[in-house]
Amino acid sequence: MFSEDEIKKVILSSSILTEDVLTVNAKAAASKGIELGKYLVENKVVGENVLYEALANSKKIPFIDLRDQTIRKDILTLLPEPISQKHQIVAFAKDDHEVKIATLDPYNIQLFEFIKKKTGLNVEVSLTSPTGIKAALAQYHKGLSAEFKKITSGEETADSQDEDKEKDLKKLAHDLPIVRIVDTLLEYAIFENASDIHIEPTEKETVVRYRVDGILRDAMTLPKSAHAGIIARIKVLSSLKIDEHRLPQDGRFKVSTQEHKIAFRVSILPVFDGEKVVLRLLNESAHVLTLEQLGMQPKALLAVKDALDKPHGILLVTGPTGSGKTTTLYTMLNILNTSDVNISTVEDPIEYRMPRVNQSQVNPKIGFTFANGLRSLLRQDPDIIMVGEIRDNETAEIAANAAMTGHLVLSTLHTNDAPSSLPRLSEMGIPSFLIASTTNLIIAQRLVRKICPHCILSYTLSKKAISELSRQFDVPMILMTLEREGTILSAKAPLESLLFYRGKGCKQCNNSGYKGRIGIYEALVVSKKMSELILNNASTEEIRQAAIKEGMITMLQDGFIKAKNGMTSIEEVIRVTKE
Repeated sequence: MFSEDEIKKVILSSSILTEDVLTVNAKAAASKGIELGKYLVENKVVGENVLYEALANSKKIPFIDLRDQTIRKDILTLLPEPISQKHQIVAFAKDDHEVKIATLDPYNIQLFEFIKKKTGLNVEVSLTSPTGIKAALAQYHKGLSAEFKKITSGEETADSQDEDKEKDLKKLAHDLPIVRIVDTLLEYAIFENASDIHIEPTEKETVVRYRVDGILRDAMTLPKSAHAGIIARIKVLSSLKIDEHRLPQDGRFKVSTQEHKIAFRVSILPVFDGEKVVLRLLNESAHVLTLEQLGMQPKALLAVKDALDKPHGILLVTGPTGSGKTTTLYTMLNILNTSDVNISTVEDPIEYRMPRVNQSQVNPKIGFTFANGLRSLLRQDPDIIMVGEIRDNETAEIAANAAMTGHLVLSTLHTNDAPSSLPRLSEMGIPSFLIASTTNLIIAQRLVRKICPHCILSYTLSKKAISELSRQFDVPMILMTLEREGTILSAKAPLESLLFYRGKGCKQCNNSGYKGRIGIYEALVVSKKMSELILNNASTEEIRQAAIKEGMITMLQDGFIKAKNGMTSIEEVIRVTKE
């Protein structure tokens, strides 16, 4: 691989950056522990292809852009997928005398010699970019339809598994085609970064859907005759009762590979046409994000850091299911997790393991509820407590009293926005003085899909779109916020003159125009003025207006800032913020 000194030398000799700019970025990369090349590309200081072309020229080898190149199957499979994945190398062309390979590491002479012996051909080495390698490696996955055609084309097919009631379900769960179908469903879900897999029985078939970037989409339709075997296989993996078909069941299992360590949370529910399974994917090998990576605006970021510096009080994260609340809580816990504090949590379920954090999981069947768990935690000499969710009056009251007696309490609440959380706590029976004196900060959030960087396009809004936006939102207020945050030069600029962005749709994003997700936030600081309003039982609207006067950026405004900066689209912001 290229050393940092080599990259610096190539950048300067190719006049890609000046020495001053390079020095500043090298220091920033070093402070964050990121490789220089990766840092420059991720922060858009240098184009990825520009950098790797310059590196290729310095080694006097060709550069190949594999991002949109389709590689013939017989050429691609000259190298087994595990070798390609491990060494980040692919074969992309060949003739009778030579095989052309693309790599990120032109120094791996030993591997090139191995390929030469294996194929009996001369090897021509080209350099490509990390994105190019990723796109080429994706071509090993033929697509679910082709994979299932292959699985079910043998003599012992899934169709041959008729729903014979007398057939031993345990045996069915271990039949090779069923095992391969389930393994392939899980493998493709991991490959596509799905957060959930839905396996749904209908009258005549079984529908498999993946939730990717928050949106459910059909992945596969299977014969109904395979359904009993698939369910049995998942029950075996999750250590559930195979012969129980009338009651819901919950379980868990793990899949570990060289690249991934994924926990699958399983929920089985009897429905009219059979049993429906939903598997939630939890990536245990994923790194905990930083507050900056979550995508918070500078003011919200500062408010969170100030709240985390306080020795006691309540910090709430609010939003609907699937809005990223747990990720935000874990990010905060990771910042607080030092050797001089005792952190204890009570969760439902424990989604990610954190070293040195005492995590416990509720179990209502045996009376271990959030309220009982929280009472027990308070006898464990904690400094910081995380409660998965405040669901009832009892939990809310214990949390507020814990904050009052010198503990920092982190938790989640189900409300639409930050201002409505304060009246919600009152409705739960917590006295106003307790809310006013213990609550430090409330963060509301949603997740929006990010525009695919490979097919992003700019456009201006049509008159019809502007008219529709003006009907739904306070556009002058949004423009004033954009000006205040330095996103646009003037709030007086006509909306039709501003550039916004969307994704055209390409192979990289499965023609959706989106790839990945980012949060939009509003952070309500409970200031002296806010405390007075709480004591006077102010309405949600009064609290909202006071918070905006004190500088709170609403989720909608944060969404428009991110839309104007090309991170997401206006349509996506409207989709997740509409009530």
